Amino acid sequence: MDKLPSAKPYLLRGMVQWMEDNGLTPQILVDATLAGVSVPQEYVKAGKIVLNIAERATVRRELGNDHVSFGARFGGVAREVWVPIAAVLAVYARENGQGMTFPTEDSDTPPEPPPPPAPERPKLRVVK
Repeated sequence: MDKLPSAKPYLLRGMVQWMEDNGLTPQILVDATLAGVSVPQEYVKAGKIVLNIAERATVRRELGNDHVSFGARFGGVAREVWVPIAAVLAVYARENGQGMTFPTEDSDTPPEPPPPPAPERPKLRVVK
C-alpha cells in the first residue's frame, strides 16, 4: 500500500474551523528553526513563535496541505508569513488552551516498528 499523506493539515483545518465556529481564537505554535519558515524573526523566542491565525486577524489565509500562509500586521507593520506544515507543532485556542499538539515529522525516516512482545516465562504444570 502506498504511503498515506500526513493527517496533520486536515486536523489543523478541522481544529481551526471548530475554534472559529465557537468564537475562539486559533493560534499555532511554530518551530521557526526549520527550513522554509518565513516569520518575523524579532518575535521568535527560543526558536519558536506563536501566531494568531484567526480569519479576522489575517489576510489571504491559506491552510494548505503543505503550508500555512497569510498576511498579518506585527507591531503595525504588514508582513507575509509562510510556514511549512512540518513546522507546525500545535494548534490551540488563545482563550482556553484547548487544541492539539502534533508529533514532529521526519519524512525520510520510516516509523520504528513496535518492539517484539516479551517471551512468556516457562510454566510447570503437575499432570497426574
